[in-house]
Amino acid sequence: MRTILKFLVLGIAFATPSVHAESKPNVIYILADDLGYGDLSCYGQTRFQTPNIDALAKHGMKFTQHYSGSTVCAPSRCALLTGKHIGHAVVRGNSEVQPEGQRAMPADTFTMAHLFQNAGYATGLFGKWGLGAPGSVSEPLKMGFDRFYGYNCQRQAHHYFPYFLWNDDKRDMLWGNFGTETNDYAPDLIQEQTLEFIEANKDQPFFCHYALIQPHAEMVAPEDKMAKYRGKFLPESSYRGTDSGPRFRKSAYGSQPEAHAAFAAMVDVMDEDVGELVAKLNELGIAENTLILFTSDNGPHQEAGHDPAYFNSNGSQRGFKRDLYEGGIHVPMIAHWPGKVAAGSETDHLSAFWDVLPTVADLIGQPTPADIDGISFLPTLLGVQGQTKHDYLYWEFHEKRGRVALRQGKWKAVRYNVAQNAASPIELYDLSTDPKESNDVAEQNPEMVAQLEALIKEARTESSDPDFNFPLKRNRHRAAMTDR
Repeated sequence: MRTILKFLVLGIAFATPSVHAESKPNVIYILADDLGYGDLSCYGQTRFQTPNIDALAKHGMKFTQHYSGSTVCAPSRCALLTGKHIGHAVVRGNSEVQPEGQRAMPADTFTMAHLFQNAGYATGLFGKWGLGAPGSVSEPLKMGFDRFYGYNCQRQAHHYFPYFLWNDDKRDMLWGNFGTETNDYAPDLIQEQTLEFIEANKDQPFFCHYALIQPHAEMVAPEDKMAKYRGKFLPESSYRGTDSGPRFRKSAYGSQPEAHAAFAAMVDVMDEDVGELVAKLNELGIAENTLILFTSDNGPHQEAGHDPAYFNSNGSQRGFKRDLYEGGIHVPMIAHWPGKVAAGSETDHLSAFWDVLPTVADLIGQPTPADIDGISFLPTLLGVQGQTKHDYLYWEFHEKRGRVALRQGKWKAVRYNVAQNAASPIELYDLSTDPKESNDVAEQNPEMVAQLEALIKEARTESSDPDFNFPLKRNRHRAAMTDR
């Protein structure tokens, strides 16, 4: 009944050619965790290579102007699954639920997975969720996924040898990891379940959301991969973490004396798994009917010994994870679909996570929800006319004293400290000449500043959660709660 009600409230908004009439294509959306714009060799990484992901780009399309939903995990994934930017999304920041999980989305949230289910697809999520704690109204199985294997909680997904993973709605205990044992490497288990799902659904259309946990902290990789890179990135980066006690494998990162080698090794594991996935599609004879999208949830992190400056992980852009400068939100994106997406192609079409939902709706012939912010980029994928463009893209961030950013064409407005002062100065950058955002030209362009400031004000709606509003409303709410 809930699915029927959701379907009734959807609006139909097709503006581009659909390919669903031929056959329903499979869709695999691979989401890396904290992988920077410069962390793939096809995007400029020189210290190590990512040959399997590079092959997706060589035989597909590179996006050079694609943006994540947010600069941290949960809101970025919410934007992806709901098609709404962070000025309208229900989850606008990371917010933990103890002892396990994050803040839930409302029970009536319509997700991209629901859209696929309505089209008769098998749906599976493998890896990290982070959008509703176990037992909440927005567990994966309640948000459109038929199958789930991995981490419910993004905090627990920091650890590569966890005590358990979720198998649908039940805990799969990993006894080989109890105490300080390291026998069950979670990415390997998640990869196995992903390939099993693909093989089990080879004769019907499927949507596979492969939410990798690499290369987010902690910095851990199997010994065979560590041996490959050990001693190659000197001087090493060392991190002293928590290796025993009550916080071990629950919150604090473990120690890593060779964090440079570990980072390269973690990306290597991810790249190898992508290659194995593509090989499975070819083995099953379904590669030509499968669209693969590969990207990252935000910019590179600076945690547990990772040194993104050493690897140029942000692609020489300004900022990292938690920044709203380019380094925090400008991410790699590759589309691969043999015979449909032109091999070796590249696009500077301006797009973001909230565009994925309307794109796949267009692709599989489903009605697009009327209340979203996304625009289908299917014409760009297929190389046909009729691509609609955004007037602007918008982000907000509710930590670090509050941050907002807006991009319109070549112009980028950034405003920090908005939780303290909603009228804090706007920085203005011309990305066409200054992609590193090193020269604030606000004083020279007051009319453009005023124009973008007006857009910033209209881009967002007040959140029902006082933690996600500017300025000071969170403090007033908490004071009121204390008075009660």
